Amino acid sequence: MKTTTSFTAKALNALGPLLALILIWGLFYSFGNQAIGSSEGIESIVQQTVVIGIGAIGMTFIIISAGIDLSIGSAIALCSVIGAKLAVSDNSPAIVTLVTLLAGAAIGLAIGLLVVRAKLIPFITTLGTLLILRGIALGLAHSQPINAQEANWLRFWLNSLPENMRWLIIPPGGWLMIILAALAAGVLRFTVFGRHVFAVGSNEQTARLCGVAVDRIKLYVYMIGGAFAALSGLMLVSYQGQGDPTGATGYELDIIAAVVIGGASLSGGVGSVFGSLIGALIMTVIRTGCTLNGIDESTTRIITGTIIVAAVAIDRLRRKAA
Repeated sequence: MKTTTSFTAKALNALGPLLALILIWGLFYSFGNQAIGSSEGIESIVQQTVVIGIGAIGMTFIIISAGIDLSIGSAIALCSVIGAKLAVSDNSPAIVTLVTLLAGAAIGLAIGLLVVRAKLIPFITTLGTLLILRGIALGLAHSQPINAQEANWLRFWLNSLPENMRWLIIPPGGWLMIILAALAAGVLRFTVFGRHVFAVGSNEQTARLCGVAVDRIKLYVYMIGGAFAALSGLMLVSYQGQGDPTGATGYELDIIAAVVIGGASLSGGVGSVFGSLIGALIMTVIRTGCTLNGIDESTTRIITGTIIVAAVAIDRLRRKAA
């Protein structure tokens, strides 16, 4: 009986975010504007989700390891500026992508070193780097958006699908997000590194006693988070057609909320990549549904905030039960 109860609890924990997504989408579709279920509506939802979703993949590693990164929104903005500047300077796609990813990983490494070597609290550290990175982005772009409309290869990822590519159903950036999520989930589930990430988040002292290189794991997860933030920055350029130093404002809260809604625990040791993607989709579906049904911004924010608080409360109850 106990085994059956435990299995049911695990199944609900895993499927809960997906069931919530289906319920929310179904409510908007059944009782509101049915455009949310059209091919254009789905395409729009995916376009808006990709930037948050890719950032959430990296944040999942960080939160599972019991860390936090409040500066990811600023990192996305900075990397969008770097990517846009490189793209309009006639650099090859490979160079633009590689340099931007390295910049993101370097940002993550710097944060990781402050947390690991200087022993600073991640919350306070990343609150400071939030301002630092935003300032660097503004300085690098001279406080002006960098137009990247001419970078067709970059715009390709999140542009609306032309008629001859409708068979893809969603923009290529959406498929990229799904592939990256599958790879990240595989790393967490089937590799020694993934098991060590969970071990560090579950109990750092025990993991250290068991021979896990805790400091190295923390450095790696912040670098992974930074690299995914950089890719989010490139996707932001693809979606908006520009690298905006003031862009991605508030994305850090959306990304962290997506990971928590997806079942991760802010105390560490629990989380899944696909859960985080579903959390990102829930956030986007709510915003899109509210917009299509004429619900004002203030009410939309209240609804979104309520769902975030509910997700944190559920996480707390789950940890008490455990």
